Amino acid sequence: MTGIDSEVPPLAREWAARFAHFEQVRAVALGGSWVTGSADPLSDLDVIVYASPPPPAEARSALILPTARRAEIDNTFFGTGDEWIDQSGQGVDAAYWSPEWMEDQLERVLVRFEASLGYTTSFWHTLRNSRVLFDRTGWLTRLQEQARMPYPEPLRRAIVEKNQPVLRRKMASYLEQIELALHRADLVSVQHRVTAVLASYFDILFAVNRVPHPGEKRLLAHAKRICPKRPPELEAQMELVIRTVGRPGQELLPNLHALLDGLDTLLESEGLLPGGNVR
Repeated sequence: MTGIDSEVPPLAREWAARFAHFEQVRAVALGGSWVTGSADPLSDLDVIVYASPPPPAEARSALILPTARRAEIDNTFFGTGDEWIDQSGQGVDAAYWSPEWMEDQLERVLVRFEASLGYTTSFWHTLRNSRVLFDRTGWLTRLQEQARMPYPEPLRRAIVEKNQPVLRRKMASYLEQIELALHRADLVSVQHRVTAVLASYFDILFAVNRVPHPGEKRLLAHAKRICPKRPPELEAQMELVIRTVGRPGQELLPNLHALLDGLDTLLESEGLLPGGNVR
């Protein structure tokens, strides 16, 4: 069973058909910026191959290398994957995911309501929005139907309750760690903890708006597009934080507090501030 979509680049459909020849491949989908409408000339094709186990690296090499200007086969830094530049100049990034693993990712958020420190619902977003290119038994189509359920209120609450306190309320909170790092002139630690602040901030913001987290890229643009509920000064405050983290001094902590004040005001207005009533 294959999905036909005029908005899918022909090259993605070609690779789906090639991967479908491997008998262990259950489904192939297109994810990333091509399906969220944010692709640009530098965007790779993010091809998700659902197979357990993945096709052997040697067989993938034989499939990919004849068509590639350059390629890296069997990258395992972020899970099993292949990356290559097609003869046309188009970058392709193939990720090999176990169907059982993806089923568990969906159950983790939609059934067990388990929150993470940042990016809690990113795989839900990927599954929900990807375009099915090949579906041998209809498994992926059925899983997508499950993924289109409304945003669970217990998950929304769990994300806030896990991420908001660690920003600055708890001992050893991110802001406390940043303050200590500033006193020590430990710029690497400052950068590391500010990144954690932003990960939890956006996890909360997307949860407040009952939308799955769209991933690492273009977060301000996504927030503006899909988060009608957001602090009014979000973009300006975020820019100040980013500018001052590159030259941390007395301005960084006040800018972070201003950013988080806006988030707490939003949470309070929604009845989501920890200790208040959720609505």
